[in-house]
Amino acid sequence: MKNTGRWVAGSVLAVVALSACVVAWWVPSDAELAARVGAEFEKSTGIGLKVGKLNWTLFPTARVVLEDVATVQDEPIRVGRLEINPKLRPLLSREIQVDSVVADGVALPRASVRAFRGRTEPSTKPTGNWTLAATPVQQVRFTELTWVDRRDIPLAYDGRVDFDPKWRPRTAEFSRHGVTPPARLRLEREGDADRWRTLVDVAGGTWNGTSELAVQKDDTLLLTAQLAPRNVDIEQLMKTFDRSAPVAGKVNGRSELRASGANVAELWRNATTRTRFAVQPATLTRFDLAKAIKSAGTSRGGRTPLDELTGTLDTEGTDDGMRFRYIGLKARSGLLTASGSATIYHRAIDGEVAVDIVDGVVGVPLKVSGSLDDPTLSLTGAALTGAAVGTAVLPGVGTAIGARIGQQVERLFGGDAKKPAPKGPRAP
Repeated sequence: MKNTGRWVAGSVLAVVALSACVVAWWVPSDAELAARVGAEFEKSTGIGLKVGKLNWTLFPTARVVLEDVATVQDEPIRVGRLEINPKLRPLLSREIQVDSVVADGVALPRASVRAFRGRTEPSTKPTGNWTLAATPVQQVRFTELTWVDRRDIPLAYDGRVDFDPKWRPRTAEFSRHGVTPPARLRLEREGDADRWRTLVDVAGGTWNGTSELAVQKDDTLLLTAQLAPRNVDIEQLMKTFDRSAPVAGKVNGRSELRASGANVAELWRNATTRTRFAVQPATLTRFDLAKAIKSAGTSRGGRTPLDELTGTLDTEGTDDGMRFRYIGLKARSGLLTASGSATIYHRAIDGEVAVDIVDGVVGVPLKVSGSLDDPTLSLTGAALTGAAVGTAVLPGVGTAIGARIGQQVERLFGGDAKKPAPKGPRAP
């Protein structure tokens, strides 16, 4: 298919690898070759490259090894060691065919990687009289490849990809480096189709399904996936990626992924997902609904046990991070029911919750705001007028109903259910 080589085009490591292999055939000096690689890289990207050490051999096997490689940036992209093993016989015929590319100790600061956008034009065609083999690179392996996100949180990964012709992965495996229990993604190609069995082991559960790749009419790529989370521990899942969770429990459901773009980088940036989920039982680890309702004011911290939490989570990649939208949220705890929605972006949360606590009729609206680490629950302006629910006057409702709400809250969250209701005028 046309332009299928875009799977790896534009990759910094691939540019260095293929350039080094071609140049190594002509330049005998390690020092000259290192300088040439740096010069060609800067010419192609506009960003300088320093190579601490380079050596190459042709016999008995062809090999190029680069060490202490770093881009010339405020926060450099670094590669501790990069080894390229081209096949010698094809080289003699001026054909590029690489057995393996192995990278160790790669650091990818997000801002530095973003600086390469638009600086290179992806191309899978070698220059001069050189040609590409049907499978230009048979295997790529990396250890401790560390992505540093916008919050300067480093996450290290190990991985391996074995390629079929046209840059199609035959098998692939990616895992979080040094994480227990293991967090691992595996891809297994189904025959010659652009379809992969997708197996995810994470947080004591699985997230398995299938993934498919298609080339659209405009020659862009379309990646779709259907996955099913089963018994995934939410707190452990977030801990795996050095995050904390606002919800505790084990999630089950169904996920859909869709991404389109001209290359792998664009697929990653444009990916959207939708997950319909159920957590039974669940715990809100940042909110105390009872405290917020009883105080009729602003509340921070606390926990709320739930029999069940269901809803839909949509994620959307943006140029400045991931946006999370929770819609159709439904929670149940004994006689309490609640519904709501929320958006999380840059770890700021904005949402609303309606809590029904009197025979499923009276709804108490709550506003969720603040940061994900320190969220705030507060009653909305039109919800109540008074100091506490037990004696407040709801708009159009007397304190008798307010008293019932107060009693029900006590009953639901461990208070004295036999405590008599305060006296007051009847509801109109």
